[in-house]
Amino acid sequence: MTNRLAGTLSPYLRSHADNPVDWFPWGEEAFAEAQRRDVPLLISIGYSTCHWCHVMARESFSNPEAAALINDGFVAVKVDREEHPDVDGAYMAAASAFTQNLGWPLTVFTTPQGRTFYAGTYWPPSASGGMPGFRDVLAAVREAWTLRREQAIESADAVADALASAAETAPSPLPSSAGVAAAAAAIAAREDGTFGGFGGAPKFPVATTLRFLQSPLVRREAADAAAAATRALAAMTASALHDSDGGFFRYATQRDWTVPHYERMLTDNAQLLDVAVAEGDFVTAEGVVGFLLGVLRREGGAFGAAQDSESWIDGQRSEGGYYLAPDRSSMEAPAVDGKVITGWNGLAIGALARTGAALGKPELMDAAAAAASFVLSTNRSPEERLVRASLDGRASTAVATLADLGLLAEGLFSLAVATGDVSWAVAGRDLLDEALDEGAAADPVLAAQGVASAPDQTDGDLPSGVSAVAAAALAAWRLGAGSRYREAAEEQVQTHAASALQHPFGHGSLLAVAAGLIEPPRQMVVVTDDRSEPLAVASRGVDADVIAVVTPAQARAFADAGFELFEGKDAASGLAYDCRAFVCRLPVDDPAELVRER
Repeated sequence: MTNRLAGTLSPYLRSHADNPVDWFPWGEEAFAEAQRRDVPLLISIGYSTCHWCHVMARESFSNPEAAALINDGFVAVKVDREEHPDVDGAYMAAASAFTQNLGWPLTVFTTPQGRTFYAGTYWPPSASGGMPGFRDVLAAVREAWTLRREQAIESADAVADALASAAETAPSPLPSSAGVAAAAAAIAAREDGTFGGFGGAPKFPVATTLRFLQSPLVRREAADAAAAATRALAAMTASALHDSDGGFFRYATQRDWTVPHYERMLTDNAQLLDVAVAEGDFVTAEGVVGFLLGVLRREGGAFGAAQDSESWIDGQRSEGGYYLAPDRSSMEAPAVDGKVITGWNGLAIGALARTGAALGKPELMDAAAAAASFVLSTNRSPEERLVRASLDGRASTAVATLADLGLLAEGLFSLAVATGDVSWAVAGRDLLDEALDEGAAADPVLAAQGVASAPDQTDGDLPSGVSAVAAAALAAWRLGAGSRYREAAEEQVQTHAASALQHPFGHGSLLAVAAGLIEPPRQMVVVTDDRSEPLAVASRGVDADVIAVVTPAQARAFADAGFELFEGKDAASGLAYDCRAFVCRLPVDDPAELVRER
């Protein structure tokens, strides 16, 4: 049979189009059908490069007997977590009431109104290793709904009430310098002194945490903690987590960074590019660039979401076989999920722009600009609102998240600084204003069912929505867009400051913004008609929050657009302005007079 998934935008959903399960895509139709039939929904959430999602698909969703149980007793909904992160977040939070082993595939059973009364992750087809079989789970859930419905509904209501209470937060003061240093030290205390990185197995890159440890305030006030980031990058780079073509895998299943989980994510690699550049490890940085441009870049210039862990080898699906082969030249590479996710591309745009500026490689800035142009023009609704993703030039109906707006805005600010083209900064400011003034649109299906989306409060494999908007606001303020943006950054940080100081490992991006608000900004503006002249080249080695190389005309365009950092700097070429907290020293024209240190 062919179900309703074949025409969807998601490669993950399309891969389930020939399942015997009568899948619905995420939408009102599924809820209406569940209410008509008076049966629970089975909501299965995953993504296209997820190994265990593939396994469960082969073992259960492709099995006619299991599919018959699903079709007879449930309305089945398949969700791509990358396309619908709010849906994933809402049901992941609900699932935490039933299991501590959270991850994907996520399998959630809800009332016809979408309230969760049972959930789990991967279940094998038959009972194994202490885990119940998936068919046994289906039978038990159906029995509970049929014979003990009142208890199931009470459980669903209790979960919803608990999540509503957990979402409540109270603002707290902006962290102090000592508080941020203490948070960095607390993170460093979790360092694996033998193998580098943090924690045991499985071991993740946690790039959000590494970027916090690399912040200037931490380097100055907690140098030992900052050194943990240096050691982590060195350990990862020298390990099996780092593929031979320069890309990094998602995580290692062993404490010593061996036996990687072989999928490769845009999010991890874009952020690790920044980590490598900040450490001055340009060899590693160039390897990551090669992976981004050579593997993940799609037609039109934007970047796909991830490369799969599995590939076909000798007619069989193999996890990691391609990556372990000494010679890949004749092998079929694992598929790339070509979804162009707005915020994830924002991470790549910013990282490539900053890397291009640091290394003096305009081709990287060009690559960032191509991705930015694609996302801004393609990831749009018919009403011209930014959406979450696109595939093959077709925009998703999924709404953009707060993180999408913030991450893309910050990437555009970095692109403007790197290229000297103010139009990128104006586009970034427009997105940031939308995030600050209107917020992100709620998922309409969740809203229609009265299911609260779980607040995006922590920084895990990428910054939370709050952290992303705070970072973009900090970047706008540093460019002279006005005190409104500093105040906005402070407000965003204060919403979760107490939690960040108490649990710093889960708030690296937020703490990095806090550190940036404590430190007076340093901005270097070099005005020149020749970006390759010695003064411009020397500026790359300066320790500053903003290093902008612009022509006199570009400086004037920035000033005219409302970025006051560039006011009065368009009179002559060949001058460098060293500004501390927006107070600029007399300009110099000799590279030797540039002060490298803060």
